[in-house]
Amino acid sequence: MADQQKRDYYEVLGIKKGATEDEIKTAFRKKAMEFHPDRNPNDKAAEEKFKEVNEAYGILSDAQKRDKYDRFGHAGVDPNAGFGSGGFSGGFGGGYGGGFEDIFGDLFGGMFGGGGYAQSRRTGPQKGGDLQKNLKISFKEAAFGVKKNIQLTKWVSCDACGGSGAEAGSSKVRCPACDGSGEVRTTQKTPFGQFTNIEACSKCGGSGQVIEKPCPKCNSAGKIRKQVTISVGIPAGVDNDSVIPIRGQGEPGINGGPSGDLYLVLTVERHKLFTRRGADLWLDMPITFTQAALGDEIIVPSLNEKVKYKVPEGTQPGTVFRLRGKGIRNIRTGRMGDLFVKVQLEVPVKMTAEQKKLLREFGDSLDGESYSGRKRFLDTVKDLFK
Repeated sequence: MADQQKRDYYEVLGIKKGATEDEIKTAFRKKAMEFHPDRNPNDKAAEEKFKEVNEAYGILSDAQKRDKYDRFGHAGVDPNAGFGSGGFSGGFGGGYGGGFEDIFGDLFGGMFGGGGYAQSRRTGPQKGGDLQKNLKISFKEAAFGVKKNIQLTKWVSCDACGGSGAEAGSSKVRCPACDGSGEVRTTQKTPFGQFTNIEACSKCGGSGQVIEKPCPKCNSAGKIRKQVTISVGIPAGVDNDSVIPIRGQGEPGINGGPSGDLYLVLTVERHKLFTRRGADLWLDMPITFTQAALGDEIIVPSLNEKVKYKVPEGTQPGTVFRLRGKGIRNIRTGRMGDLFVKVQLEVPVKMTAEQKKLLREFGDSLDGESYSGRKRFLDTVKDLFK
């Protein structure tokens, strides 16, 4: 049964049902890195698990698909299974396209005479496998977007045979073992009557055709390993662990099916000045005692320009002021975030004797009312020890 052959998607990612979007994304990245083909060369088992992880993430990361999967299992997200938004799209009659017919066909090995629907569907056109590649970009590239040319080695359709696997000028011929049907039928008698078992032809793999003259370049595989360069547009506002899908750049399809997709998992480098909280930027900015006490017009750096800001008189250490629209574009809403600047009061570390003398005289000239915060603190201490 197709639904039994696949593992539960939550189990595949190692998470519980009801996991959050971030938990799904984190689990996907961990599993994908574990089974990535680059880390497991020539390991077929790891390759299959990598495909399984990508398939699970493709369903659970999509809210609508995940909802259908939670309600109906694998059948709910199988485009051929017949589940719509409200339930079944058909009954048990001959016009029903999938679902129960597949289940019973697989359970009993296609013994219900003419019940080879599920097998023929599996040997028809199939989408190629998905691929994943990690890509590191700078902080500014993530903020403003960038175009990148990335290189990766992957399977591509053989250019010599066009993906057919047959030598140029030749073509596939009818399979002599199954006479082009793609199926081999065997009849067996049981206590319940005579049943016909339908299986895919082992000689042609169920396609009904075989290659007489294999392509010398790909040896009838229809695909070759090749290094390719792909131009990718990274949108403004992406962040760590953002996943960029590139349609059709995965592995070649099977039996004329479409190619799979390539998923870029982004890592954003840290910035020397700014930290990011969603679409907002935060900056710790040092100012002098004089600027804080008397007020001053300072120059604040943003990601792409310098902005003037009037620091008010009597600004205290740790004060945060906000520059609207000077953050990063929100990738979902398109709105710009803000820049939050936190004041860091810088105390001079090198002073001459004359400067120290002047500073002491200045301090002595101030009374208790000059420091409101210090006055409140001392009053609280007095109350504490009354």
